[in-house]
Amino acid sequence: MLPTLLTHLERLVAFDTRNPPRAITAEGIFDYLRAQLSGFAFELTDHGAGAVSLLAVRGNPKRLFNVHVDTVPAAPGWSADPFALRVAEGHAIGLGACDIKGAAACLLAAVRETSGDAALLFSSDEEANDPRCIAAFLAREHGFEQAIVAEPTCCEAVLAHRGISSVQMRFKGRAGHASGADALDASALHRAVRWGSRALDFVAAQSSSEFGGLSGLRFNIGRIEGGIKANVIAPSAELRFGFRPLPSQDVDALHAAFRGCADTDVLAQYAETFRGPSLPAGDPAQSHARHAQALAWADALQLPVGAAVDFWTEASLLSQAGLNTFVYGPGDIAQAHTVDEWVALDDLHTAATTYRRLLEEA
Repeated sequence: MLPTLLTHLERLVAFDTRNPPRAITAEGIFDYLRAQLSGFAFELTDHGAGAVSLLAVRGNPKRLFNVHVDTVPAAPGWSADPFALRVAEGHAIGLGACDIKGAAACLLAAVRETSGDAALLFSSDEEANDPRCIAAFLAREHGFEQAIVAEPTCCEAVLAHRGISSVQMRFKGRAGHASGADALDASALHRAVRWGSRALDFVAAQSSSEFGGLSGLRFNIGRIEGGIKANVIAPSAELRFGFRPLPSQDVDALHAAFRGCADTDVLAQYAETFRGPSLPAGDPAQSHARHAQALAWADALQLPVGAAVDFWTEASLLSQAGLNTFVYGPGDIAQAHTVDEWVALDDLHTAATTYRRLLEEA
């Protein structure tokens, strides 16, 4: 099966599906995918802004396989053309080979060796933090009960990962000369920095929180800007931060705590700009029960179970909608988004063989 899937991977890598610039259309890679899936019924949908999805269904399956085909841009420093697949020293090298076109190639190879019920959802907006494809799929009557989402997990079933939330804050200040006695308190930038200090203390206090081998709360202040010049009290400031909660942590309660780190009279805005749930998703009080349900399913499928991971996937969106969901795919997340990105040939063979077995047993 390896030669076949490498042929698929070579073709898939050659398609430019970088996101940004989000210039993906319903042609190109989606024409290729449809051409490889004889006997399937297709729903091809352009959701706008480079978000295109292809649902391919054969028979009457209850299990869905999902993989995104968009990639991040190629970072500077590639040793060869990132759109030309190379095979060397047991690695398949190319943009998206690890994250996650390798899995797409595995699925194409696997379905051609089976004839039973199967459902594949290809999406193209995962790298944009704008999950239009999954949202549109979940808004329809789909009839699926289980989902396996392909991301780089070293061919282990990953049952849990952190959520993600991004926030934009704006702080108010009072403009004036920096020599004034009120400069320390009136500066919007000083107020933003004080908020940051309190927020860091709050995050440090969460270090004992645990779930599935993960601990603590991930947090990052990504940007602070504002003010005019060194001798002018800053009249306004903007701060952007993000955090990654455990499945057992209440995101709304965390937002309340972060908002509470600032005095209400200094805040002009506190707005969540993106939220992705944890896996398993849903009521944090039920997270351990949902995790046990996914574990029982992975055990029944005789899959090796990996540790929970810190990175986010769209599997949580399917879990939030009630599907029993885990993440499984070839490659190591350490290779994703890197220069000369690669996936091990052994991983590709293992994943393709596993996908074929799961399709045969569905």
